[in-house]
Amino acid sequence: MTETAFKSATELAAMIRKREIGAEELLDLYFARIDEHNPALNAIIWEDREGARETARAADSRTAQGGDLPPLHGVPMTIKESYDLAGSPTTWGDPEFRDNIADTDSVSVARMKAAGVNLFGKTNVPLMLADWQSYNDIYGVTNNPWDLGRTPGGSSGGSGAALAAGMTGIEAGSDIGASIRNPAHYCGVFGHKPSWGICPPRGQALPGVLAQSDISVVGPLARSADDLEAALDAMAGPDDMAAAGYRLDLPGPRVPGFEGLRVAVMLEAEPSEVDTVYGDLLQELVDRIGATGAIVSDTARPEIDMNELHENYTLLLRAATSGRQSEAVLREHEDAVERLGTDDPSYYARMARGNTMRHREWLALREKREHFRWAWHRFFRDWDVLLCPVAASTAFPHDHEGERYQRTVRVNNREVPTTDQLFWAGFNGVCYLPGAVAPAGIARDGLPGGVQIVGPYLGDRACIHTARLIERHFGGFQPPPGY
Repeated sequence: MTETAFKSATELAAMIRKREIGAEELLDLYFARIDEHNPALNAIIWEDREGARETARAADSRTAQGGDLPPLHGVPMTIKESYDLAGSPTTWGDPEFRDNIADTDSVSVARMKAAGVNLFGKTNVPLMLADWQSYNDIYGVTNNPWDLGRTPGGSSGGSGAALAAGMTGIEAGSDIGASIRNPAHYCGVFGHKPSWGICPPRGQALPGVLAQSDISVVGPLARSADDLEAALDAMAGPDDMAAAGYRLDLPGPRVPGFEGLRVAVMLEAEPSEVDTVYGDLLQELVDRIGATGAIVSDTARPEIDMNELHENYTLLLRAATSGRQSEAVLREHEDAVERLGTDDPSYYARMARGNTMRHREWLALREKREHFRWAWHRFFRDWDVLLCPVAASTAFPHDHEGERYQRTVRVNNREVPTTDQLFWAGFNGVCYLPGAVAPAGIARDGLPGGVQIVGPYLGDRACIHTARLIERHFGGFQPPPGY
């Protein structure tokens, strides 16, 4: 039964459909694993076991009746705490919202339920979803199943840890700064950051918020590329207001296999140095892809200054989240801008400028972004995907001291700011491009590492298809030792 717990969601749904396992039996398997492993991991922080058992029994009755069943019929699912799930708390890790109990489902929750999942629990996040770690004063610290002393990532860290430990069938997170992608990388699972705007985020928000944030998206995490596609098919498509006149029709991949696939590779970039332990793992994967008949280039680049693109992302990122700051923090950032000036290139200075900029300045940054977006559009006429790192290293040790911009991570035996690696999150995110993450293997430090697969705007299926090819040719998800 341990092997069953680590199967992909699409495999689990097929087993239920064929009556090889019951939905309730599968649910109880995950409950037993949660009881065994979650005390040490603290990944799943809310459950409705009785409600889930009722749903599982109904799924088993529907299986017995025969007929068409939804694609993820009976598959147990957990979801990031920031999504509204009726009857559950949505706090974003902030004690101020401790008593905020959702009375309706988010769009994504409703759509995943319609696809057949049995959504039984929620997974941990950092305060206000603003860290590559997952800890807060309500639920505590989530640990990485590969090494309990390390972060599972954030802000969808509970999602990645629960999947990797075999405590759930499929997951969904959100991503404005690699919050789907880095937990997938750190925990050795799959994740997909969709093209901006294709998955309605309504209901994945603080109370009263309806407008979609710039850059931010919602999307799936899973143990296989097929699961990513099944979840994307469920989650994507216009929200009710736009559905009267719009339909989503994502193009498929250009070629069926590696042969003829045009793969650009960017394993290094000036804004963020990559640790050789992780970089060597990615280079080994690239070399193997090159031997399959794929067309591979490590020099192909869009006509973009990556330093300028990183600055554009940092400013627009902080502008996108600026509404969350209190008046007192706003004044602190205004003082910092006056003290540091407009030429200071540090992350803190850019954060302060982004948090306080005038709308006129934001419009200029948006215009610059549009030029970047068209440069990427031209680039992807010649290349199907771009392979690159997700972060600067494999999962780093827990570090909860001070503010995020004050912390460091060890890269090539020296300490560098943790915020440098936001480059790998932002160069595609700010331009609304999709990015899938597939396991690349186990690095020399014994930790998993993922490869980020970036595609053109609305090229989500090309990204996921490339992840599927990597999975099928070179191996995909591996359970962490001891689980």
